[in-house]
Amino acid sequence: MSFLDPATGTELILPVTPPSYEWNHANQVESIQLDQIGEITLPGGKLMGSCTLEALLPARIYSFCNPGTNSNPYIYLERLERWSDKGTPVRWIVSGTPTNALVLIESVIYGEKDGTNDLYTSITIRQYTTPETPVLAVYGGGAQTSRDVSTGAAQRRTYTIQKGDTLWGICRKFYGSGSLAHRLAAANSGIVKNPNLIYPGQVLTIPPKDDLPGPMKASKSVQTASNTKSDYDPETGRWTLHLKKKTDIRR
Repeated sequence: MSFLDPATGTELILPVTPPSYEWNHANQVESIQLDQIGEITLPGGKLMGSCTLEALLPARIYSFCNPGTNSNPYIYLERLERWSDKGTPVRWIVSGTPTNALVLIESVIYGEKDGTNDLYTSITIRQYTTPETPVLAVYGGGAQTSRDVSTGAAQRRTYTIQKGDTLWGICRKFYGSGSLAHRLAAANSGIVKNPNLIYPGQVLTIPPKDDLPGPMKASKSVQTASNTKSDYDPETGRWTLHLKKKTDIRR
Protein backbone atom coordinates (compact mmCIF):
# COMPACT_ATOMS: atom_id res chain seq x y z
CA MET A 1 0.00 0.00 0.00
CA SER A 2 1.50 3.31 -1.03
CA PHE A 3 0.94 7.02 -1.66
CA LEU A 4 2.19 8.71 -4.83
CA ASP A 5 2.52 12.43 -5.54
CA PRO A 6 1.72 12.67 -9.29
CA ALA A 7 3.26 16.14 -9.58
CA THR A 8 6.73 15.11 -8.36
CA GLY A 9 6.70 11.33 -8.75
CA THR A 10 7.46 10.90 -5.02
CA GLU A 11 6.24 7.52 -3.76
CA LEU A 12 5.79 6.58 -0.11
CA ILE A 13 5.33 2.85 0.54
CA LEU A 14 3.97 2.18 4.01
CA PRO A 15 6.58 0.14 5.95
CA VAL A 16 3.93 -2.22 7.33
CA THR A 17 0.84 -2.95 5.25
CA PRO A 18 -2.30 -2.12 7.28
CA PRO A 19 -4.21 -5.27 8.25
CA SER A 20 -7.42 -4.03 6.61
CA TYR A 21 -9.08 -1.13 4.85
CA GLU A 22 -12.56 -0.07 3.76
CA TRP A 23 -13.22 2.35 0.88
CA ASN A 24 -16.62 4.02 0.76
CA HIS A 25 -17.94 4.22 -2.82
CA ALA A 26 -21.38 5.80 -2.79
CA ASN A 27 -23.87 7.92 -4.69
CA GLN A 28 -26.51 10.19 -3.22
CA VAL A 29 -30.09 8.95 -3.62
CA GLU A 30 -32.98 11.42 -3.39
CA SER A 31 -36.42 10.39 -2.15
CA ILE A 32 -39.39 12.58 -3.09
CA GLN A 33 -43.16 12.37 -2.65
CA LEU A 34 -45.36 12.73 -5.73
CA ASP A 35 -49.08 13.42 -5.51
CA GLN A 36 -51.19 10.32 -6.27
CA ILE A 37 -48.02 8.26 -6.87
CA GLY A 38 -46.26 8.20 -3.55
CA GLU A 39 -42.57 8.04 -2.76
CA ILE A 40 -40.02 7.55 -5.52
CA THR A 41 -36.24 7.56 -5.44
CA LEU A 42 -33.96 9.25 -7.95
CA PRO A 43 -30.18 9.06 -8.37
CA GLY A 44 -28.29 12.09 -7.15
CA GLY A 45 -24.68 13.18 -7.36
CA LYS A 46 -21.59 11.12 -6.62
CA LEU A 47 -20.30 11.13 -3.04
CA MET A 48 -16.57 11.24 -2.39
CA GLY A 49 -14.95 8.12 -0.96
CA SER A 50 -13.18 8.11 2.39
CA CYS A 51 -11.06 5.76 4.48
CA THR A 52 -9.12 5.64 7.74
CA LEU A 53 -5.98 3.50 7.74
CA GLU A 54 -4.50 2.12 10.93
CA ALA A 55 -0.78 1.97 10.10
CA LEU A 56 2.32 1.05 12.08
CA LEU A 57 5.48 3.11 11.53
CA PRO A 58 8.16 0.95 13.19
CA ALA A 59 11.29 2.24 14.89
CA ARG A 60 13.19 -0.93 14.02
CA ILE A 61 13.13 -3.54 11.27
CA TYR A 62 10.72 -6.35 12.09
CA SER A 63 10.33 -9.55 10.10
CA PHE A 64 6.93 -8.37 8.86
CA CYS A 65 8.21 -5.04 7.51
CA ASN A 66 8.05 -4.46 3.76
CA PRO A 67 11.36 -4.64 1.86
CA GLY A 68 13.24 -1.35 1.91
CA THR A 69 11.71 -0.17 5.20
CA ASN A 70 13.48 2.70 6.98
CA SER A 71 13.71 2.29 10.76
CA ASN A 72 13.08 6.00 11.38
CA PRO A 73 9.28 6.34 11.63
CA TYR A 74 9.42 10.14 11.50
CA ILE A 75 10.60 10.06 7.88
CA TYR A 76 7.20 8.61 6.93
CA LEU A 77 5.32 10.86 9.36
CA GLU A 78 6.98 14.02 8.03
CA ARG A 79 6.05 13.20 4.44
CA LEU A 80 2.43 12.43 5.34
CA GLU A 81 2.12 15.64 7.40
CA ARG A 82 3.69 17.73 4.63
CA TRP A 83 1.18 16.44 2.08
CA SER A 84 -1.63 17.06 4.57
CA ASP A 85 -0.48 20.60 5.47
CA LYS A 86 -0.07 21.66 1.84
CA GLY A 87 -3.32 20.05 0.71
CA THR A 88 -1.43 18.02 -1.89
CA PRO A 89 -3.60 15.57 -3.88
CA VAL A 90 -1.83 12.20 -3.85
CA ARG A 91 -2.71 8.81 -5.27
CA TRP A 92 -3.57 6.08 -2.79
CA ILE A 93 -2.65 2.75 -4.36
CA VAL A 94 -3.31 -0.78 -3.08
CA SER A 95 -1.14 -3.12 -5.15
CA GLY A 96 -2.88 -6.09 -6.71
CA THR A 97 -6.32 -4.41 -6.62
CA PRO A 98 -8.14 -1.80 -8.74
CA THR A 99 -7.93 0.60 -5.78
CA ASN A 100 -6.17 3.69 -7.12
CA ALA A 101 -7.77 6.93 -5.97
CA LEU A 102 -6.71 10.57 -5.93
CA VAL A 103 -7.08 11.66 -2.30
CA LEU A 104 -6.31 14.37 0.23
CA ILE A 105 -4.81 13.43 3.59
CA GLU A 106 -7.30 14.92 6.04
CA SER A 107 -5.47 14.05 9.26
CA VAL A 108 -2.67 11.98 10.74
CA ILE A 109 -3.09 10.98 14.37
CA TYR A 110 -0.07 9.27 15.91
CA GLY A 111 1.40 8.18 19.22
CA GLU A 112 3.38 5.51 21.09
CA LYS A 113 1.94 2.63 23.09
CA ASP A 114 4.55 0.21 24.32
CA GLY A 115 7.88 1.98 24.83
CA THR A 116 9.37 0.62 21.59
CA ASN A 117 9.36 4.06 19.91
CA ASP A 118 7.11 2.59 17.22
CA LEU A 119 4.45 5.05 16.02
CA TYR A 120 0.84 3.90 15.79
CA THR A 121 -1.01 6.12 13.30
CA SER A 122 -4.53 6.70 12.03
CA ILE A 123 -4.41 8.22 8.54
CA THR A 124 -7.72 9.62 7.33
CA ILE A 125 -8.01 10.19 3.57
CA ARG A 126 -10.79 11.61 1.44
CA GLN A 127 -11.27 11.35 -2.31
CA TYR A 128 -10.29 14.48 -4.21
CA THR A 129 -11.81 15.99 -7.32
CA THR A 130 -11.54 19.38 -8.95
CA PRO A 131 -14.53 21.75 -8.59
CA GLU A 132 -15.11 21.81 -12.34
CA THR A 133 -17.28 19.19 -14.03
CA PRO A 134 -14.76 16.72 -15.49
CA VAL A 135 -14.76 16.68 -19.27
CA LEU A 136 -12.85 14.09 -21.27
CA ALA A 137 -11.12 16.15 -23.94
CA VAL A 138 -9.91 14.35 -27.05
CA TYR A 139 -6.69 15.66 -28.53
CA GLY A 140 -7.41 17.61 -31.69
CA GLY A 141 -11.19 17.32 -31.35
CA GLY A 142 -14.24 17.96 -29.23
CA ALA A 143 -15.00 16.87 -25.70
CA GLN A 144 -17.31 13.95 -26.44
CA THR A 145 -16.27 10.70 -27.98
CA SER A 146 -18.25 7.89 -29.54
CA ARG A 147 -17.35 4.23 -29.41
CA ASP A 148 -16.87 1.72 -32.19
CA VAL A 149 -19.39 -0.97 -31.27
CA SER A 150 -17.43 -3.70 -33.05
CA THR A 151 -14.12 -3.01 -31.29
CA GLY A 152 -15.15 -1.32 -28.05
CA ALA A 153 -12.59 1.43 -28.70
CA ALA A 154 -13.23 5.12 -29.21
CA GLN A 155 -13.28 6.18 -32.83
CA ARG A 156 -10.90 8.99 -31.95
CA ARG A 157 -7.40 7.54 -31.72
CA THR A 158 -5.66 9.93 -29.29
CA TYR A 159 -6.47 11.22 -25.81
CA THR A 160 -4.80 13.96 -23.76
CA ILE A 161 -4.48 13.01 -20.09
CA GLN A 162 -6.29 15.36 -17.72
CA LYS A 163 -5.63 16.07 -14.04
CA GLY A 164 -7.12 13.27 -11.95
CA ASP A 165 -7.08 10.69 -14.76
CA THR A 166 -5.99 7.09 -14.25
CA LEU A 167 -5.34 4.45 -16.89
CA TRP A 168 -8.03 2.36 -15.23
CA GLY A 169 -10.59 5.15 -15.69
CA ILE A 170 -9.46 5.90 -19.27
CA CYS A 171 -9.84 2.24 -20.25
CA ARG A 172 -13.25 2.07 -18.62
CA LYS A 173 -14.29 5.13 -20.67
CA PHE A 174 -12.99 3.92 -24.03
CA TYR A 175 -13.23 0.13 -23.72
CA GLY A 176 -15.82 -0.36 -21.00
CA SER A 177 -13.36 -2.17 -18.72
CA GLY A 178 -10.58 -0.76 -16.54
CA SER A 179 -8.87 -4.17 -16.49
CA LEU A 180 -7.23 -3.32 -19.82
CA ALA A 181 -5.07 -0.61 -18.18
CA HIS A 182 -1.81 -2.57 -18.39
CA ARG A 183 -2.47 -3.38 -22.05
CA LEU A 184 -3.11 0.29 -22.85
CA ALA A 185 0.11 1.14 -20.99
CA ALA A 186 1.98 -1.38 -23.18
CA ALA A 187 0.50 0.26 -26.29
CA ASN A 188 1.98 3.55 -25.06
CA SER A 189 5.25 2.19 -23.65
CA GLY A 190 7.19 5.11 -25.12
CA ILE A 191 5.24 7.46 -22.83
CA VAL A 192 4.00 5.34 -19.91
CA LYS A 193 6.76 3.65 -17.91
CA ASN A 194 4.59 2.82 -14.89
CA PRO A 195 0.82 2.17 -15.32
CA ASN A 196 0.24 3.82 -11.92
CA LEU A 197 2.08 7.00 -12.93
CA ILE A 198 0.71 9.21 -15.72
CA TYR A 199 0.84 13.00 -16.09
CA PRO A 200 -1.59 15.65 -17.37
CA GLY A 201 -0.74 16.71 -20.90
CA GLN A 202 0.59 13.34 -22.03
CA VAL A 203 -1.08 12.18 -25.25
CA LEU A 204 -2.08 8.52 -25.37
CA THR A 205 -2.77 6.47 -28.47
CA ILE A 206 -6.11 4.63 -28.10
CA PRO A 207 -6.00 1.64 -30.45
CA PRO A 208 -9.00 -0.62 -31.14
CA LYS A 209 -9.50 -3.18 -28.41
CA ASP A 210 -8.42 -6.07 -30.61
CA ASP A 211 -5.15 -4.30 -31.43
CA LEU A 212 -4.07 -3.85 -27.81
CA PRO A 213 -0.79 -5.68 -27.03
CA GLY A 214 -0.18 -7.92 -24.04
CA PRO A 215 -0.11 -6.26 -20.60
CA MET A 216 2.89 -4.21 -19.51
CA LYS A 217 5.21 -5.88 -17.03
CA ALA A 218 4.36 -4.98 -13.42
CA SER A 219 6.31 -2.14 -11.78
CA LYS A 220 9.21 -2.96 -9.45
CA SER A 221 7.21 -2.25 -6.29
CA VAL A 222 4.34 -4.49 -7.44
CA GLN A 223 6.77 -7.26 -8.47
CA THR A 224 8.48 -7.06 -5.10
CA ALA A 225 5.18 -7.22 -3.20
CA SER A 226 3.87 -10.15 -5.26
CA ASN A 227 7.11 -12.10 -4.79
CA THR A 228 7.27 -11.57 -1.03
CA LYS A 229 5.96 -14.53 0.93
CA SER A 230 5.47 -14.78 4.69
CA ASP A 231 5.55 -17.74 7.09
CA TYR A 232 4.36 -17.78 10.68
CA ASP A 233 5.94 -19.99 13.34
CA PRO A 234 3.33 -20.51 16.11
CA GLU A 235 5.97 -21.87 18.51
CA THR A 236 8.11 -18.71 18.45
CA GLY A 237 5.36 -16.28 17.45
CA ARG A 238 7.57 -14.89 14.68
CA TRP A 239 6.87 -14.03 11.06
CA THR A 240 9.50 -14.63 8.38
CA LEU A 241 9.53 -12.88 5.01
CA HIS A 242 10.95 -14.58 1.92
CA LEU A 243 11.70 -12.61 -1.23
CA LYS A 244 12.00 -14.77 -4.33
CA LYS A 245 15.04 -13.98 -6.43
CA LYS A 246 13.95 -13.01 -9.93
CA THR A 247 16.17 -11.64 -12.64
CA ASP A 248 13.59 -9.07 -13.64
CA ILE A 249 13.45 -7.43 -10.16
CA ARG A 250 16.28 -4.96 -9.78
CA ARG A 251 16.93 -2.01 -7.53
